[in-house]
Amino acid sequence: MARMVPVSDPADPRLADYVRLRDVNLRKSLEAEHGLFLAEGEKVIRRAVGAGHPVRSMLMARRWAEPLADLLDGLDAPVYVADDATMEGVAGFPVHRGALASLERLPLPSVEEVVADARRVIVCEDVVDHTNVGAIFRCAAALGVDAAVLAPRCADPLYRRSVKVSMGAVFALPYARMTDRHGGLGALRAAGFQLLALTPAADAVPIDDVPPAARRALLLGSEGDGLSSRWLEEADVRVRIPMGETALARGVDSLNVVAAAAIACHSLVRG
Repeated sequence: MARMVPVSDPADPRLADYVRLRDVNLRKSLEAEHGLFLAEGEKVIRRAVGAGHPVRSMLMARRWAEPLADLLDGLDAPVYVADDATMEGVAGFPVHRGALASLERLPLPSVEEVVADARRVIVCEDVVDHTNVGAIFRCAAALGVDAAVLAPRCADPLYRRSVKVSMGAVFALPYARMTDRHGGLGALRAAGFQLLALTPAADAVPIDDVPPAARRALLLGSEGDGLSSRWLEEADVRVRIPMGETALARGVDSLNVVAAAAIACHSLVRG
């Protein structure tokens, strides 16, 4: 049974894993140094534990002890119990979901390992917003994509906001991170993937018009600038999502990366 430890001081050093959860720079440094990440809410915590991530500790309001009783029963880690004010003082915001868990990261597979048995993958180049990364993972997992590959500067899928927005899909979709942004697409091409670069360019091929291929990788670019010129040049086919006839008249020339990813993933798994 987990050790239930009452806490009342937001400055308690035992709560260091949970401090200032909205301070992105601090969290990046702290989580990288200690190899941890944070999960928020019962559903996400359960999915993280179910994916095999060892629990370092938990911080929760006492009212969550009963809903999480089965999980706590087999937990060999401290469970810090605090009132809402203390939790807010530690995290830096009201923790409405009532429970937080600090978990250990697992070693990431290589790109070659994560795509070995995959037919359809997404490849994110410099998608730097954690919310977008989480939403893209959720779309990809829901629509049947097999795996994800991230460029070196892409946001962390295990950052708290990514995990929360994905509703735990970051634990269901295998992923790897490239070590070389410039040559990283070579491993996918060597594995037999057709590289499809998603772009709003008018001269790109409508994505549903691309002939079927055994293995496909969909390249998604950054929120502002889209894919780099290098990745566009390396792709086998530049593809686009056809816009409505009145789109330009309404001032819309493209979709945000999450909406585009959802539509494109639907096409990707069908082709």
